[in-house]
Amino acid sequence: MQYLEYTVENAVGTLTINRPQALNALNSEMVAELTTLLKEIAGSNLRCLILTGAGEKAFVAGADIGEMKDFNPSEAEAFSAEGNLVMELLEGLPMPVIAAVNGFALGGGCELALSCDIRICADNAVFALPEVGLGILPGYGGVQRLVRTVGLARAKELAYTTRKVKAEEALAIGLANQVVPAASLMEKALEMAQKIAANAPFGVRAVKQVADASVGLPLNKATRLETKVFGQCFATQDQKEGMAAFLEKRKPAPYTGK
Repeated sequence: MQYLEYTVENAVGTLTINRPQALNALNSEMVAELTTLLKEIAGSNLRCLILTGAGEKAFVAGADIGEMKDFNPSEAEAFSAEGNLVMELLEGLPMPVIAAVNGFALGGGCELALSCDIRICADNAVFALPEVGLGILPGYGGVQRLVRTVGLARAKELAYTTRKVKAEEALAIGLANQVVPAASLMEKALEMAQKIAANAPFGVRAVKQVADASVGLPLNKATRLETKVFGQCFATQDQKEGMAAFLEKRKPAPYTGK
């Protein structure tokens, strides 16, 4: 692939947006590559995915303005729909996704990070939705996910003003899970990914399924879903090994996902 690098080690994948000369800005070709790759990852046995950007300056510094500027309304709508599909595929992956945010996460980059389960940020990370300053609005689900992440009033303020949010503020408002020195960003992301990958895959995926499905559901319906998935865990070998190891006061054998 021209704009993506993807590696897997010990059931942890690392997907790098690789267009550093343009601060990893999203264009149509990159969106198409992401669509193809994310569909493949969805059907894999990967236990955790790390998403990051190449270089030291940017995670993803938005969508490619040069490509967008002459769109007519129907072309712009199609561009938005294609980008939204990527965000939905990323958000819908059955395994957890960690965004390792290095530098700028602006516009489409902020939207990409918001579509991940967890955001670990370098201390030089900067988030923003600058679209209204360009005469448009975020087109890849940024308003929707920002509202769900930091609340309605704060999301409106950030989108209305295009104000940049640095790493420590992002942590304070719940936009980031952790802030770490830039030099140790990938080390810390990998450390968390390996911890996730060491747990029972069915259990981890079940937590993601129930957590995501519960958004917007009344509590009684959400707990019924949790009850059903809880029962399904007891059909797995991993549950039997995990509980046997606990009772026998030993470490469980490596989980197999079965």
